[in-house]
Amino acid sequence: MIFPRWIKGGCMKRSRSIITIMILILLGVFFGIHAGASEAPPASTYSGDFWTRSTLSGDWGGLRNDLAKKGVAFDLSLTQAYQGVVDGGKNRAWEYGGHGDLNIHISTEKLGLWRGGFFAIEVEGNYNDSVNAYTGALMPVNNSQMFPRPIGDNLNVPAFNFTQALSPYFAVMFGKFATLSTTAGDMNEFAHGKGDTQFMNMAFNLNPVVATTVPYSALGAGFIIVPTKNPAEATVSFMVMQTNGQSNVTGFSDLNKNLLTFVGEGRVKTNFFGLTGHQLVGVAYSNKEFASIDQNARVIIETGGIESQKGSWNVHYNFDQYVYEPTKGKGIGIFGRFGVSDGNPNFMRYFYSIGIGGKGIIPGRPLDHFGIGYYYLEVNNPSFTGPLETRSFLRDEYGFEAYYNCAVTPWMRLTPNIQYVRGAQKDMATTETTHGITHIGRTDVGAATILGIRLQLIF
Repeated sequence: MIFPRWIKGGCMKRSRSIITIMILILLGVFFGIHAGASEAPPASTYSGDFWTRSTLSGDWGGLRNDLAKKGVAFDLSLTQAYQGVVDGGKNRAWEYGGHGDLNIHISTEKLGLWRGGFFAIEVEGNYNDSVNAYTGALMPVNNSQMFPRPIGDNLNVPAFNFTQALSPYFAVMFGKFATLSTTAGDMNEFAHGKGDTQFMNMAFNLNPVVATTVPYSALGAGFIIVPTKNPAEATVSFMVMQTNGQSNVTGFSDLNKNLLTFVGEGRVKTNFFGLTGHQLVGVAYSNKEFASIDQNARVIIETGGIESQKGSWNVHYNFDQYVYEPTKGKGIGIFGRFGVSDGNPNFMRYFYSIGIGGKGIIPGRPLDHFGIGYYYLEVNNPSFTGPLETRSFLRDEYGFEAYYNCAVTPWMRLTPNIQYVRGAQKDMATTETTHGITHIGRTDVGAATILGIRLQLIF
């Protein structure tokens, strides 16, 4: 492991977590007014004094700035979260977990090799645990703990790819790709990422209808079209990748299985009423044979296997739009997402989210930002037909989240967070032993209230 693992054990774990949170809050109070009030240095330099520079580790004695000028950039962050289900859900408990991310970007042109070449490498790890399994929701309330893998302590390489620009308008790419990053994957100004900087709930970081067909990390190849020569203005991309890709394997052993996902996406910058906004639409299809969400006991007995469905498709859309923008990239705006799928085998049939986001609107706090959002997920309820009855397992899901990201310094971000989620799981099994006899019953799963605090360090 790249990260030290906390002691997993009841009181010790909780007490150490609480002490850490208290220290962070005190640091925020002590340094926040002074250090957080200043803008970070320009992105082209990592220099500056300890409290106002853009990264904790600085310019490495000038080496980091020299490497950046030669086209080699290192972006490293560590995000820690302490969350608890304080009401409802399946289990009222608190958990601590962390997520580390290292991104290396290399420009062949700046290195003096050839024009238009770009390498991208990502090393990612997570450790400890989260309350994702305690809420009864399909949408994880701590999205960052899902990457690179949702269970256990992990250290993987989800991305290692190469992009070559063949002209100012066109580029090809191949390698292993992480489909969700700070610069790719259902991009949105106010609601995007892995849960490290903006919203923590997955529903506000990407469109969940794509999860069935599009893997997080997989081998692939594709192309990018830049109609205006400026990727910030408009891009169109298309990619073919492995449906069964995973972050902890190279994927070469599955190349001959022909289980492919096809993804196309376009994003354009808008300027309605002189205010910045974006529109994005994407489609995805996989030719994989998936298990059907509806199963019949008779078919299983007669065939010796479960019912399946060939292929799955989805369409996703999102927008962001500033409604108040005193300076470019600062102000208040709205965002929304909508997704639709086949409904079987993808049981997440319809999805939408709406919300408000803001950046740098408080005088003297240019790096702070906030978000408030609501999502609704319509579930095509999986069912099982037995000899006596047909039983359904899920219900539609909805949730609310609010956060405020406070820049204690440009490289230290402290974020209190609250969520309210009525999960898709309707009930859960319970056991009770009376006079030596165990009785099995069911109890309803109520809406969960989740409180949390998140600390991100940018190295």
